[in-house]
Amino acid sequence: MSLIDSARKVLVPIHKEGYPYIAIAALATLILAFIWQPLGWIAAIITAWVCYFFRDPPRVTPIRDGLVVSPADGTVSMVTVAEPPPELSLAPQQMLRISVFMNVFDCHVNRSPVTGRIVKQVYTPGLFLNAELDKASDDNERNGLVIETPAATIGVVQIAGLVARRIVSFVKEGETLGAGDRFGLIRFGSRLDIYLPADTVALVDVGQTAVAGETVLADLRSQEPQRLFRGS
Repeated sequence: MSLIDSARKVLVPIHKEGYPYIAIAALATLILAFIWQPLGWIAAIITAWVCYFFRDPPRVTPIRDGLVVSPADGTVSMVTVAEPPPELSLAPQQMLRISVFMNVFDCHVNRSPVTGRIVKQVYTPGLFLNAELDKASDDNERNGLVIETPAATIGVVQIAGLVARRIVSFVKEGETLGAGDRFGLIRFGSRLDIYLPADTVALVDVGQTAVAGETVLADLRSQEPQRLFRGS
């Protein structure tokens, strides 16, 4: 393996949304190091963490009509049936909801779970409760997308968490996304909810690790029966 290949494995790209935060952290590091060196070392560690937080690694997305991939890195925190947020104007009935919780060490760049057209985008102000709580879906600040695909119309909601204070969207209504395309980012801990037709079978379970743009959450065109899972 060449030196360049080795460097590429270690040096993960950083999303441009992180540049201002990294610059501020780096400047603070220099100032604190000038005042007292031990403070400078602590600030340097924090700066390294900020760089790590805003990493944007490349992903390999499985492509097939009907596949739903995870929109976020993190842990599957809920697989349940629930009504989607009213602002999405989806059918007023319960849908399958798969939630992926991102802690402060997960990559926070969000990717489209499907290939389709954004028919609606709605930002809703709200609270900053712990994103792992079920009521965070209704009470927290959030940004929702409705994506129309040949197989079904689905909802994807970015939810701010206890620490997260800024939801960033890279897309607009009317745009077409490919599965795995970047569509947004949430700063410092949060959750993504995916709303699918009620008869969709989830292919993941609570506690499972999900990788944005790679982990298959469901298949809208499959008749595969419910999978069984075993922890170890």
